[in-house]
Amino acid sequence: MNKIIIAFSTMLLLSSCMPETQNKLFTYQNVVILSDMSSRIRNSRFPQKDNREIHKIVEYFKSECVKPGEKIGDKSSITFSSFSEKNAISIDLDRFKDLGDKQSFINSTNKFENSGLVSELVTFEDTVKSLYKRISNSGLDLISILVEKIDNENIVKLCTVITDGIDTTFVNYENHIYIFTDGYLEYALSEKRQNSQFYYGNEEIERVRKYCIDNNIDVTTALQKDKSLCLPVIDNIKNRFLNLHILETHERDKDIKFQTYKYKKGLRDNEILEAVWRKWAEDSGFKSFEWKKY
Repeated sequence: MNKIIIAFSTMLLLSSCMPETQNKLFTYQNVVILSDMSSRIRNSRFPQKDNREIHKIVEYFKSECVKPGEKIGDKSSITFSSFSEKNAISIDLDRFKDLGDKQSFINSTNKFENSGLVSELVTFEDTVKSLYKRISNSGLDLISILVEKIDNENIVKLCTVITDGIDTTFVNYENHIYIFTDGYLEYALSEKRQNSQFYYGNEEIERVRKYCIDNNIDVTTALQKDKSLCLPVIDNIKNRFLNLHILETHERDKDIKFQTYKYKKGLRDNEILEAVWRKWAEDSGFKSFEWKKY
């Protein structure tokens, strides 16, 4: 009996000497900006509109994600590219392994006084502007390219776990893809004849509109009832980690001069396109979807 009591007391003593396990969770932002540089940017208004909105995203990244002077050890990243090219420019704070160097870079101090985050963000925006001047695509199979980028260009960051045997740190990333586009999914007719899988232009929009009028239903209901009106679903496990933001730049059926629309509310081109994109994103399992006009 005495041996049992001694053994139990020893176990209690040893367990009281062991450090208490601590689990930590850190969440960082992975911001990816993709621009549709097709015919829409030939209108002189749109490069400037895009650049102003991209500046807002860059400011959000700096002030709300990285927070120079406030936050320590951030691992967020921001990337820009056109749909026709791979990552054109990127700032990834996870590249710094030394915490002192990382904080100096974030705060633009010490050896990074003239080459820190502030300087790199200026270069980031200057590069974006130069790309808008240089790149012009005749038409893009936008969703096919997006699917390829998600699959093959490592634009999705996944959660990692770090442990020393006692404490565990969970590093989580909120992945955001911002797409600048007019929403239309059109490309060359010759290419459409070869592959129309993700083509969605005037003919497809008009089919939805006619279906709604003939059946006296709204667009969302029409897409639920007739799958042939929808885009093909892409089932990819990476989608569940992605917040998809579509920033619509242009309402093609709106008369800017007279501020009138060709079609009544509920059946306008951009409203149909928003519903089609949203149905595709939800059915394809994206974490969230946002459609924003600016």
